[in-house]
Amino acid sequence: MTAPQVAKVITMGTQANPQGNQDDDMPAEIDFSKGTRGKFHKPGMRLHLPVYLDDQVQEALAKLAQAKGVELSALVNDLLRKDIELIELGR
Repeated sequence: MTAPQVAKVITMGTQANPQGNQDDDMPAEIDFSKGTRGKFHKPGMRLHLPVYLDDQVQEALAKLAQAKGVELSALVNDLLRKDIELIELGR
């Protein structure tokens, strides 16, 4: 399924269809008639988005993290916090 199709499925799952019409763009094999709204919803749950680094950036940061004896994610978070601080100081 393509990203636009997934977005449409998500949107359709959160909006009522008062006419009960079938959406012509929705594949016939997708059936929500037995679905349960909110089955996996957990209020206050945080979504951790993946971050994809360029190969060269990841290699350089991985070497630096290993040399410092820290996890790659800890190093990246520290560098980003410093960048955010510099941006805020420049305002």
